[in-house]
Amino acid sequence: MMTDTNLTAILYKKGDIKLEDIPIPEPGQGGDRVAIEPGVPCRMCRFCKSGRYNLCGDMKFCATPPYDGNLSRFYVHAADFCFKLPDNVSFEEGALLEPLSVGVHACNRGGVTLGSRVLVCGAGPIGLVNLLTARANGASEVCITDIAESRLEIAKQLGATFTLKVSSRDPQVVAQQVEEVMGGKPEITIECSGATPSIQTAIYATQSGGCVVLVGLGQADVTMPIVNAAVREVDIRGIFRYVNCYPTALAMVASGKVDVKPLITHRFSLEDSIKAFETTLRGEGIKVMIKCAR
Repeated sequence: MMTDTNLTAILYKKGDIKLEDIPIPEPGQGGDRVAIEPGVPCRMCRFCKSGRYNLCGDMKFCATPPYDGNLSRFYVHAADFCFKLPDNVSFEEGALLEPLSVGVHACNRGGVTLGSRVLVCGAGPIGLVNLLTARANGASEVCITDIAESRLEIAKQLGATFTLKVSSRDPQVVAQQVEEVMGGKPEITIECSGATPSIQTAIYATQSGGCVVLVGLGQADVTMPIVNAAVREVDIRGIFRYVNCYPTALAMVASGKVDVKPLITHRFSLEDSIKAFETTLRGEGIKVMIKCAR
């Protein structure tokens, strides 16, 4: 019988998660209610020194081998990557600062600001946080696309101006449909699906002089209409996780500008972690939350 000193879910290989008891790590001075930014860089290299620490070559990121994640009762983390939660922000909201920070970084990279007209491709969890962030940044119109009507319904509830169910396999046809729905081409497109046809649509749909931000990661090599983008001066930008975004994400939630709570559709205890992953694997819900406290 396992004693629950520090119950921890450990991924050994793809599809192999085990619950084990490990020793309790010792924290240093000052434990508060905090949200954890899961990547700790070296703080010494030129990327760290210039403020782009997400590009650090010596990043220690939760659950990115060889580093373990923090799905355990007790976990110790660098203090400068812990963000104190105000009394009105719950632990669950604190946990959702992680995906929300992806939206903050993507909207920063794309230049989403007051009055922007934005297309978000893909209405999964990351597409939805980009929708929320774009609206909070002052975007006047946000159109969101997906192949599933159920996801688009959630997007509508979260404030999408327009939704488009993708039925055609031709990216130029879909781009035309986006233009018809929005009454013109978007200035900024945030691609969150990683699907090749959707990346192609993103380029065709964006107005000349605009920007495409690639958030979703699918295949390593993707065929893109790069000449179409080049001759129309459409910038293509990548993002890698987030950088200096947690304070913004926390301020958005604490001030009530963004409500992340509707993203949580399932809740499990740490003991039921494996069920939680199976739920996600089946594609059910949006965000599946695992409660690590007893």
